[in-house]
Amino acid sequence: MTRLHLHLLSDSTGETLEMIAKAALAQFDDADVIRHFWPMVRSQQHLDRIMAEIAANPGLVLFTLVNAEIRRRLEERCRALGLPTVPALDAVTAVLEDMLGQQAKARPGRQHMLNDAYFARVDAIQFTIAHDDGIAWEDWEDADIVLAGVSRTSKTPTSIYLANRGYKVANIPIVVESPPPPELFSLRRPLVVGLTTAPDRLIQVRRNRLLSLSQAPTTDYVDEDRVSREVQFARRLFADNGWPVIDVTRRSIEETAAAVIRLHQEHRSRGESTDIGAKPI
Repeated sequence: MTRLHLHLLSDSTGETLEMIAKAALAQFDDADVIRHFWPMVRSQQHLDRIMAEIAANPGLVLFTLVNAEIRRRLEERCRALGLPTVPALDAVTAVLEDMLGQQAKARPGRQHMLNDAYFARVDAIQFTIAHDDGIAWEDWEDADIVLAGVSRTSKTPTSIYLANRGYKVANIPIVVESPPPPELFSLRRPLVVGLTTAPDRLIQVRRNRLLSLSQAPTTDYVDEDRVSREVQFARRLFADNGWPVIDVTRRSIEETAAAVIRLHQEHRSRGESTDIGAKPI
């Protein structure tokens, strides 16, 4: 297998570039790729230092640079080395310029500006952390989304992912012996979503959790009959209240969150919640 050096150059945090590279590489099985990450490239001197590393480890150069002079210098130096360069956002930006009838601002890191959307996302993250695992149920009416499900159905990581997208999320574990607070059944503004999974998969996840905590994996927490009853109880609860349900058995956190966001958009379009404004991405 050929080893590839992939150089990622950005004049900002490089988050966008990393996601593009990750998505593209996911299409290749067992690719032997060594990533070299170069964020905050905003001067010729910085670029010159990076070029020494690129020359020592030649490969593909993927970049998001808005400064015309730095871009030109990078492309010239790579061309002299016989290395391909790919401006990751140029094609999309060019089409947007044409359709919007205006020129791109060419300012690095504009998506990370400290604007209202940024502070709304910070507020969403703080809210979500403060309302994890059934905590502070008195404030659930202020949430955008409430996730419900039995233990180990990815409620917390999904909540945090959604919070990073700007949604205020609370989550509540469904426990047979401990019914949720009555307020859960009278919420008007938030969308309540039930998360479920296959019992055998849930048992596997719970056993791994117990092992990671150095606890015996033979408790009622992983008993087959008990787990099946838990899942059935939760499903019946979701059905009785008309809450949408997402089966997370074969879904990643990102896929589950995408499904929740779609449900939330439908929820709002039907007028089932108040208008809370656009959500930052």
